[in-house]
Amino acid sequence: MKVILLKDIPGQGRKGDVINVAEGYARNYLLPRGLAGEASQGKLKELAGRRQAELLKEEKIEQSARELAGRLNGLTVTVRTKTGEAGRLFGSVNNKDVADALAEQHKITLDKKKLMVREPIKQLGTYPVTAKLHPAVQAEIIVEVVEL
Repeated sequence: MKVILLKDIPGQGRKGDVINVAEGYARNYLLPRGLAGEASQGKLKELAGRRQAELLKEEKIEQSARELAGRLNGLTVTVRTKTGEAGRLFGSVNNKDVADALAEQHKITLDKKKLMVREPIKQLGTYPVTAKLHPAVQAEIIVEVVEL
């Protein structure tokens, strides 16, 4: 019996997959628990339309991420912080500090979780920071740490 999965089922498939299962498994387990629905012609067409809409939405998200990456690549952000002896910082500069400086200086709001600082920044200087905007799109930002 062909069914459309309504939820992810380990060992069977992911949500939206059309799979062929034993009729007893479908009638006694999948259908009563709301894990799957019967694969009729109308539901298959609806599923195809939904997948097409999801693809278009994903393309728009990726395109906007590419545009933002174009604006971010090579951008320099200055972070001012207190320093001690020999240019060592009190604490370190983290991705939240970089995101706040980016919003303040360039009016670009970016979630701090998307910024990847390779190593803790604990001295004055210039450091590259990667912004992961989309699984397929990354941008490189230059962070300049200067004394307050």
